[in-house]
Amino acid sequence: MKAVVCKQWGPPEALEVCEIPDLTPGPQEVLIQVQAAGINFPDVLIIQNKYQFKPELPFTPGSEACGIVQATGAEVKHFKAGDRVIAFVGNGAFAQQLLAPQQAIFPVPPGMDDDTAAAITLTYGTSHHALLDRAQLKAGETVLVLGASGGVGIAAIEIAKATGARVIAAASSAEKLAVCVEHGADICINYNDADWRDQLKAATGKQGPDVIFDPVGGDYAEAAFRSIAWRGRYLVIGFANGEIPKIPLNLPLLKGASILGVFWGDFVRREPTANLQAMQQLVGWFHEKKIRPHISGRYSLSDCATAMNLLATRKATGKLIIRPQD
Repeated sequence: MKAVVCKQWGPPEALEVCEIPDLTPGPQEVLIQVQAAGINFPDVLIIQNKYQFKPELPFTPGSEACGIVQATGAEVKHFKAGDRVIAFVGNGAFAQQLLAPQQAIFPVPPGMDDDTAAAITLTYGTSHHALLDRAQLKAGETVLVLGASGGVGIAAIEIAKATGARVIAAASSAEKLAVCVEHGADICINYNDADWRDQLKAATGKQGPDVIFDPVGGDYAEAAFRSIAWRGRYLVIGFANGEIPKIPLNLPLLKGASILGVFWGDFVRREPTANLQAMQQLVGWFHEKKIRPHISGRYSLSDCATAMNLLATRKATGKLIIRPQD
């Protein structure tokens, strides 16, 4: 089979598409023919050895996939050949075949296509955990979403709206903000505008947002936090900007505000039942047409580096998908 292989730490250009032996499932594993795999920002960091999860070289990147069960291990009871499944794994998804532990997969919901199924676990799981578990978002509150046109940003907009919140989307171009409007944003702010904090103040009646969802980091973080509402909650999602901000601790003191870390991968590992309940709610919202992943590009294995670079340079909107069988 063909697979994208990371043989040395480095940028996406260092990845290779290789022919490797077909895989065989262990007793509690499922062998999946991958139809679609989602690209996520952590994938870009992992191949450069810049993430908290560090696989041994060589490895195949990619953590989420949709596909068809080809074979199962002797101890697998709930899946059989031919089943359509979604898998969330540490790595291995950018390949024509994927081995996944049986506890890491679940059936594709009826009516969900392959690309959508490959795009819903990490981004929507992260945003749901952030907004509803960590921030305890309530109907009527206002959420500021930074990096709002990205995968987790679009998911955050839709989940906040499904909860009954008001959403202010912040992104770096009119084109990106137009995508945010398509997915339900109430107000849009271009944070390249010099007066973006004044726009934010006006949009919240000088009160500031109740929740700030930040997957970007960098210079925007402190500026956004200075605008947060009393008892506001600031969600640390990631650092797509490349810079980890250093927020002065007098700011949460003065605002009675909280800084909340969001590590969905460890949440899945530590609290699998809570994650399953979240996924069930997301599937319900999908059927109610309250959420719909925005897929802006589909790529073959040979174009994986191109796609990952679009994500790394923040030129992509929504989700990018790898189609290994193409």
